[in-house]
Amino acid sequence: MEEGTLKSPSNCAGTVGVDYGDTDPFQWDTREDCQVRQILDRVADKWSLLVIALLDNRRLRFTELRREIDGVSQRMLTVTLRQLERDGLVKRTVHPVVPPRVEYELTPLGATLHTTIRSLVMWTEEHQGEIAAARAAYDERDTQVA
Repeated sequence: MEEGTLKSPSNCAGTVGVDYGDTDPFQWDTREDCQVRQILDRVADKWSLLVIALLDNRRLRFTELRREIDGVSQRMLTVTLRQLERDGLVKRTVHPVVPPRVEYELTPLGATLHTTIRSLVMWTEEHQGEIAAARAAYDERDTQVA
């Protein structure tokens, strides 16, 4: 079992289709044992997002991924790839050659997630100026208080 996942995740009764008086139809159960939360935690972490984005329509070797992802350690990339493989989002192929050659690619399920990540990147690019301004205003207020 991978770090950060529970043995018997809850199906999160109430996550979809049950009205608890909340007007937001996209609200989900945020309990730690909720399977939806566990999946969101996995796919939304910073390294998983980058791996999925880089593997769009191509296969890459471990060293290529590591070279492309600035700041990721060998251990963290290994853990991330194993978790994504366990969740069925990434396929690992070992070629029987000497020295061994291992390639990673998105599964069909992982490819569907890439579309969502692309939308998130587009949103970020569209709003980066507003976010930079908000950060500057926050930092200015924070400096005045200190």
